[in-house]
Amino acid sequence: MSLKYKRVLLKLSGESLMGDQQFGISADVLKHYAILIKEVQEAGVEVAVVIGGGNIFRGLQAKSSGIERVQGDYMGMMATVINGMALQSALEQQGVFTRLVTAIKMEQIAEPYIRRRAIRHVEKGRVVIFAAGTGSPYFTTDSAAALRANEISADVILKGTRVDGIYSADPEKDPTATKFDKLSFAKVISAGYSVMDMTAFTMCKENNLPIVVFDINKRDNLMRIIRGEAIGTLVEG
Repeated sequence: MSLKYKRVLLKLSGESLMGDQQFGISADVLKHYAILIKEVQEAGVEVAVVIGGGNIFRGLQAKSSGIERVQGDYMGMMATVINGMALQSALEQQGVFTRLVTAIKMEQIAEPYIRRRAIRHVEKGRVVIFAAGTGSPYFTTDSAAALRANEISADVILKGTRVDGIYSADPEKDPTATKFDKLSFAKVISAGYSVMDMTAFTMCKENNLPIVVFDINKRDNLMRIIRGEAIGTLVEG
């Protein structure tokens, strides 16, 4: 099988783990993600994952909760660890070897992030799940995805969402919104498209790391992207 990408970083949102629930983790969504990741890993792709924590707690919620911003951001990082543990368990139930790696030390449940060790894991075919964001407040998990993808020399960031790409407006609110098949980083930044935050986009732009934004809920999309099909929106250049 011809593969366009050999090493990928898959970015998943915490909110998507809720499925149809109001909060928490949907067992069905978790299994769906595990099966998709297993398929591409078995095809010979080296896979790393960054997952958000919005289904449990978002740092940006802290202000309305009366919680100081930095404290709230650390709470959000803990939420990503919980999601990372859940995804690790789901992958291992599928027979996939994994490593949960955190930016904040918690030796009883995960490895601390060491770049060379993380690269060695993906080289050996293990799925590496990066949790706890960057380990610092004021950075989103999008920024963590961009940082880790660059650090492990990934070929692409695959941003799995509920919509099938980047649109001129929110397609769930504006039926006249048009989908882009391809965009430059400069256009995304100047237009302020908010699929990933600007820190992440800028980091990817400076390091020539492409991003594909796609609908991860469609069964074959992830594998089709790996094979080089034009799925979702490609941001590069």
